[in-house]
Formats: sequence, structure tokens, C-alpha cells
Amino acid sequence: MVASVDSRMLAFVAGNRRGVLATLKRDGRPQLSNLFYAWDDEQQLARISVTADRAKTRNLQADPRATLHVTSGDFWTWVAVEGTAELSPVAADPHDATVEELVSYYRALSGEHEDWGAYRAAMVADRRLVVRLRPEHAYGQVRG
Repeated sequence: MVASVDSRMLAFVAGNRRGVLATLKRDGRPQLSNLFYAWDDEQQLARISVTADRAKTRNLQADPRATLHVTSGDFWTWVAVEGTAELSPVAADPHDATVEELVSYYRALSGEHEDWGAYRAAMVADRRLVVRLRPEHAYGQVRG
């Protein structure tokens, strides 16, 4: 964690699961995606499951700068976390490291899956990978 990241802002991000990921298109304009993320308190990063063929994935491969924007239900508390994204390899085998990380991601969001074998196979079939976003800077409005 970088010193410029306010711990109250990280706590707010850690306490939520929905956000908007902003990546940069080739022309420099932002591309926004609503998504779920899992906060890893030990590693101090957000994990996001994406597919290899999505615009946000291609954008991050070309330019790994990204911002995760998180808001409260009443919309008055919000935090934007900026960082340099790291992409895992695309899932290639139901038991590779990427699929293991996707299992951890799922558990953090939803608990246990009713059929882990089917989930693992779907991660490979979908060509999923993990975006890891470690906060380098944060800004926003945290109430309380």
C-alpha cells in the first residue's frame, strides 16, 4: 500500500463488492464497466474476474492503468482507487493457478459453489482471467 492511500478509503472499498472499472481505450477515452470485485485484505488488492475477449481486458493489456470507482447505496460516499492492473494468465486447465485464484474470488463473493467441477470447467471454457488492482492512489468522499 502506498502512503497516499487513506485507510478509511480502503476500508470502504473493502466493505463493498460492486464498482465501476475505468480502463483506457486506444484513443485515450475511458471505457467503463460495471462489475463485482473481491477485496483481498491480506494482499491489499481488488480481484476482478474477466474474460480474455472483453474490451476492458484488451485495454488493460495495452495500458494497465485503471481506476475502480465504488459508491455507497445512498450515492454520497464514494471512492476512486487508481492503480496499475496485473493480469493473470488465461485459465487453460481446471486446476491451474488462474482457476484456483478464480475459485478464491468466487468464495470471497458468494461462498461455496454447488458444483466446483462445473465452475472450474466454465472458467476454462469462458477463457477467464483475473485482474489484480493494487491501490496506488485513492480519492473520494468518505462520510463518518
